[in-house]
Amino acid sequence: MANKPTRDLLGIIWQNFWKSLRPRQFRGNLIGEDYFGNKYYEIPANPAIGKRKPSRYFEPADKEAFDQELTAEWEAWLRGRREEPPTREELVKNLQIMEMKKQNAAQLDAHYAKGKDAGALPKQVEGDTIGTFPKYKDYDLIPGKHSIKK
Repeated sequence: MANKPTRDLLGIIWQNFWKSLRPRQFRGNLIGEDYFGNKYYEIPANPAIGKRKPSRYFEPADKEAFDQELTAEWEAWLRGRREEPPTREELVKNLQIMEMKKQNAAQLDAHYAKGKDAGALPKQVEGDTIGTFPKYKDYDLIPGKHSIKK
C-alpha cells in the first residue's frame, strides 16, 4: 500500500511563524514631489502577506497644516484612480493651463467691471409689478406684445 502524503501541521505552523519574523517594509519608497513641496510615497503590494494593493501616502510640506492642498494628479494617484504617478512635465503643463485660465478670468473681470452699468439688468418699472415678479421695460410681459409703454 502506497504512503499517502500527510500534512505536517506543525511544519506549516513553523514555516508561517518563521515567515512572519522576516522584516517588512514600513517606510515607503519616495515616488515624487509636487510644486507645493509635498512628498509622495508608496509601499508596494505583497500578495504573500495578503496585501494586494500598494499603500500610498504623502508627507505635507508643512507638518502642522491639516488642510494641505494637493494637486489633482497626485490625489488621483493616491486614491488609486491612476496607476502611474504624474510626471514633472504633466504637472508643469497643467500648472501653466491653470495660470492661463486665471489670467483670462482676470482680464474678463476687468473688462466687464469697466462697463458694469452697461451690462447690468434693465431698471424695474416702479409700482408696476404682478405678485412678486418685477416688470422691465425691455422685456415682454406677454411674448410678442409690448405691454409697457416706453
